[in-house]
Amino acid sequence: MGIGTGGFKPNISPLVAEQIPTERMYIKTLTSGERVIVDPAATTARVYNWFYLFINVGALIGQLSMAYAERYVGFYLSFLIPTIMFCTTFPVLFFCRKYYTLKAPEGSVLGPAVRLFFMAAKGRWHLNPMATWKHMNDGTFWQNVRPSHLGANKPAWMIFDDAWVDEVARGWAACSVFLWFPLYWITYNQINNNLTAQASSMTLKGVPNDVLANLDPFALIILIPVCDLLIYPALRKRGIRFTPLKKITAGFFVGSFAMIWACVLQHYIYKTSPCGNHATECEAGKSPIIVWAQTGAYVLIALSEIFTSITSLEYGFTKAPKNMRSLVAAFALFMSAISSAIGEAFVPLSTDPLLVWNYGSMAVISFCAACVFWFQYRKLDAEEDHLNLLPTGHLATAAQAEDVERKLSVSGSAGKEYEKM
Repeated sequence: MGIGTGGFKPNISPLVAEQIPTERMYIKTLTSGERVIVDPAATTARVYNWFYLFINVGALIGQLSMAYAERYVGFYLSFLIPTIMFCTTFPVLFFCRKYYTLKAPEGSVLGPAVRLFFMAAKGRWHLNPMATWKHMNDGTFWQNVRPSHLGANKPAWMIFDDAWVDEVARGWAACSVFLWFPLYWITYNQINNNLTAQASSMTLKGVPNDVLANLDPFALIILIPVCDLLIYPALRKRGIRFTPLKKITAGFFVGSFAMIWACVLQHYIYKTSPCGNHATECEAGKSPIIVWAQTGAYVLIALSEIFTSITSLEYGFTKAPKNMRSLVAAFALFMSAISSAIGEAFVPLSTDPLLVWNYGSMAVISFCAACVFWFQYRKLDAEEDHLNLLPTGHLATAAQAEDVERKLSVSGSAGKEYEKM
């Protein structure tokens, strides 16, 4: 499962966005005579919104239908149907490949990107963290490792141009943004365990507590079109730039509000349960609070997912160098693994009578992360359009680099001979 997910997820999202035919803004005249600006970044955001919507359509249908398949037929059917569905994707991808915009593999670019980073960071590390941060952000970090700056002193492995250095700098900035995501995912992961346990301590009225988890994809299916067709266009018309970094910040805040909802709800569950602060495994009865009271937490989590998770796909695609898009997407997805490891530290809070503290801690973490995140990246947010318009860089093989050098040398010699004539 891990190998399949690791091979599929980092590649499918860049493949989807690469089908967008244009990569630069241009002015288009509509049939009505109105002239509009076509922004590929906005198009990418819309593509990923609908891409994520259909992911959750599949999640909702699959989770509900397979639960009934297992209940009324058996486990074999609940595993057989997804297997058949996966098998149908192979012929679809194969026979439709000529209709896709495909980028040829260029080999691993991780090595040059990492070497470039450490070359730029050389001499900037200090025992004092503040001194390190100051030297890393003095404005010359990437300028000093451009091939044009190094000239004849550039190392042999530097077989790329200045534009690729700028793209790598932008890609590293995107990766630094994703380093904050574990703090979001530990909040999101509450719907996979603690909120399900919370539902079991409430009055179900015949509703299985596992069904409540499907409120998240259901809310996403409703909220994604609302955001894409109503909220985002309305903000643009009013001149409000809801940039990716602003969306991510908003996602952290909304995730915090979801945990506040769960925290308050848990408080009242303890207050009304026959077992008091040990409501989860209470045999004397359940809290009279109806399980649908959890709806607010799930809806808020879904909204935060739109702002944060979907935007991470968009941000990774638009900020990574073209030959590093899958790599940056994989890095963003890797943050969920880190969040799972961090979540282990909160396991002691995931039992009675500490669940109020658990949700409260998540709310505080997400809220503080939002504040610090925006403070750190507000300047990067101001450069959003500039970063999207960076020219495409080129990274060649050693043989190609030598060929380019030879051609430049020949053309330079020819130019000198022409000047002598």
